[in-house]
Amino acid sequence: MLRRRSLLATIVVLAVTLCMGGRLFAQFGGGGGPGGGGTNAPGPQERVPFREHVNERGGVRPTPQAGDKIVADVTLSGNKTTSTEKVFQKLRTKKDRFYEFETVLADIRRLHEMFDHATYKLEERADGIAVHFTVRERPSITKVVYHGNYAINDRELNGRSGVSIGDPLNEFSIESGRRRLLDYYRDEGFNQATISTVMGLDNDPSGILFRINEGPKERIDAIKIEGSTVVNESRLKKIINSRGPIAGVIRHFSNSNVANLSAIDQDVKVLEAYYHNLGFLTATVGRRITYDESGKWLTATFVVNEGVRYSVNEVRIIGNQFINTESLLERLTLKPGDQFNGTLMRKDVAEIIYGYGSFGFIYAEVQPQTVMRDENNLVDLVYRIEEGDRWKIRNININIDGDPNLMKDTTLLNQIDLVEGEYINRRTLELNRRRIERLSLLEANPAVAEPPDIRVIPLDEHDENY
Repeated sequence: MLRRRSLLATIVVLAVTLCMGGRLFAQFGGGGGPGGGGTNAPGPQERVPFREHVNERGGVRPTPQAGDKIVADVTLSGNKTTSTEKVFQKLRTKKDRFYEFETVLADIRRLHEMFDHATYKLEERADGIAVHFTVRERPSITKVVYHGNYAINDRELNGRSGVSIGDPLNEFSIESGRRRLLDYYRDEGFNQATISTVMGLDNDPSGILFRINEGPKERIDAIKIEGSTVVNESRLKKIINSRGPIAGVIRHFSNSNVANLSAIDQDVKVLEAYYHNLGFLTATVGRRITYDESGKWLTATFVVNEGVRYSVNEVRIIGNQFINTESLLERLTLKPGDQFNGTLMRKDVAEIIYGYGSFGFIYAEVQPQTVMRDENNLVDLVYRIEEGDRWKIRNININIDGDPNLMKDTTLLNQIDLVEGEYINRRTLELNRRRIERLSLLEANPAVAEPPDIRVIPLDEHDENY
């Protein structure tokens, strides 16, 4: 059975800018720096310098000179869970090495990174200086207890809290765990849940208690939308993410109608954005939550204030230098007198970007802006353009990682429509990129290798190959 090998292909387009001077760093579709190539070559293996390697293993016994002091002994106390050998690996003060007070102070700083507190004591002996380090370990959590949880078991809560036995005992990590648990309960529909923490249990000062009051699991009984006149209620319900009972009757056997108040608040923003997109630029949406007598079922009511629908008064283009304004305006779909439409505005932005891209301005940016006028519910559209530089193809290089006999450069060159010496077309660049991504002979799984890509690498105008 023939096993397909993983290939990584990168098409490097060496481009030169024809507008602005100076060195530019450009790139398109997928990242990477100058130099081309697929998978980044691994750097040199990091190795511990020989001197430190020897020192960590006891060092070389020095030849003392007149007045030199030798470290006669190094001892450690106070460590309970961290082994002495592991601590000594971090220390630079070693037995039979020259004694330096600055090295002892540096070791104290290293110990403070490992322990809650560290001190030293020096003893001058006939054979040298004995150094004794005393440390105090950070308190760690010895027990985690969840009390009051009935709907969610301890195992699930332990995985969600991120607080485990052996973790450092500090208020910040415990409070973070409490907030994570509370967010999880809210996501599961327990919107009335409360959680408090206690540090220290009976006969165990390092134990942690999460005291939980779950409250009822809330579900959505109905969703209502009030105030909408131009869009019917059923259409708006499909736009939001919150859902009521399946088919309006199956209430208990599905998690689709679990009440998530954060999701309901997000739906408010979704509805507002939808109305703004239709031209109701001042539309606002609120929400109202009502419960039944059991407190387990709620009705979510979205209240829409549509406002007025705006029309386009004037379309202006700012910042264009290479392409004249009239030719740009002719490409636009949204014209003066039309009702404002956000979808059409974004379409016009893309049209301008690809229009510039067809002339080699592959990094042109367009920022749309709406300016509401005071009279007659009119809005002006302003497209602010950053043209950038104009790029022409200097060379096209193919880099393939894998079996060189499985694919040749011409195979990839036949898949692209870019031509050396011509201006780079942004739309063609993107289409070619998607084409090589779909090529069956190339590895496209990012977990295996960097996916195939087309990169634009700028050349300095003073480059000898310019």
